Formats: sequence, C-alpha cells, structure tokens
Amino acid sequence: MAAAVANPKTVQAVAKFVRISPRKARLVTDNIRGRSVPEARTILAFTERTAAVEIEKVLSSAVANAESNPSLQWRGDNLVVAAVFVDGGPTIKRWRARARGRVSRIKKRTCHITIQVAQTAAAAAPAPKQAPAKPKKRRALSRGATEKRATKKKES
Repeated sequence: MAAAVANPKTVQAVAKFVRISPRKARLVTDNIRGRSVPEARTILAFTERTAAVEIEKVLSSAVANAESNPSLQWRGDNLVVAAVFVDGGPTIKRWRARARGRVSRIKKRTCHITIQVAQTAAAAAPAPKQAPAKPKKRRALSRGATEKRATKKKES
C-alpha cells in the first residue's frame, strides 16, 4: 500500500552503511526535518554530535543533486528538507573477552540516512503571467487569392 505523495518533485540523497547507531542519528535528524536548507546547515554546524557530520554530508549531496538536475533548475537556498529518515543497517557482531573464560557480544550498529529536499512554496510558485499579446490583424486578400485557396483545399 503506497501512500499518495503530496509533492512528487523531490530530490534525495542516501548514505548507506554509516557506522553510527540509528537511534543516535535520529536524534539529530529530528532537529532538521521541515526546515529550510540554510537553517538546517546552521543547526548541523552547531550540533556537537558525531552524527551531525555524516548528516551534513548527506544534506550537501541532496542539495547538489537538486542543483545539478537540468530539468528542475532549483537553487540551494530555495530548498526545504521535505523528509529525513534513518533506517537500520546491518549489525556488525564482535566478541569481547569476559571473566572466567566467557565472552559477550558487541553489536556495532550501522544505518542508512536518507534526506529528501523539495522547493519551497514561495519559490515553486510560477512568475505572474503577462497579458496575452494582441492578435495580428489579417489583411484582406484579393478575390483571386481566396479562390485559389478554395480550389487547393478541394483538390486535397
């Protein structure tokens, strides 16, 4: 069951197998969801979590994808973070020696970070249309020219 997409014009970037726990990355992505790209970059620059560096890279990639798409012609300052989600990736399992000859499992979690950007509503609105140009006046043709056209249409 696919949900209807309100604005199909989105551009995304995905970073896969990032060595950060999905839970820790979600704490940072919740801060930028729905914000404009310049504001999201500022928030990420002042966030002191390790995940902010990786999320900043993905955001920059999504903006570059939007700007380089020739059919869209979007500017990075007019974009908004439409959707951000962090999915869990594969878990790397390691062992750690414990007391009395036992071991315990260490789970090194990975995640997939996806950021979708869209154009803001103000930038998406088309420029106001100008009044249509006045139609050109057709000059009256002589009677002979009109008869020639009529005979050509009959022959076809």
